[in-house]
Amino acid sequence: MAKVEEYDMPDELYYHKEFMWVRVEGEEAVVGLNDFSQKLAGEISYIEMPEEGDEVKQDEAIGSYETGKWLGKLYAPVSGEVTAMNEEVEDEPTLVNKDPYGEGWLFKIKMGDPAQLDNLMKGEEAIEWLKGEIAKHAKEKK
Repeated sequence: MAKVEEYDMPDELYYHKEFMWVRVEGEEAVVGLNDFSQKLAGEISYIEMPEEGDEVKQDEAIGSYETGKWLGKLYAPVSGEVTAMNEEVEDEPTLVNKDPYGEGWLFKIKMGDPAQLDNLMKGEEAIEWLKGEIAKHAKEKK
């Protein structure tokens, strides 16, 4: 697992420019919020996710999350049909803060076009992108 400053970035995941991650499981994309975003936002108190059966398009805003001071959007990193939502996260949104890459996953999308994964970042490209985002956002907080 890569670590960029204090933020975890598992190597096997794909990353979307709107702070979402993707883990490929067969023809499904498991999607969540990355470590940087959840730490920057603070303790998540509410998450609104897409519904099962929704058709989503890559880069489309499809939900939101809130903390005491923050309202963020959830994006579809790939196009397809939402096949599952993590109901545990709906009941206990802080799971995203505790385990963003594990129990804190948000929803699954049956990919309409797996080639769209090529539009996402992985490995060194994702690390360099995150370094830029840290410089832009995290330094402003201090």
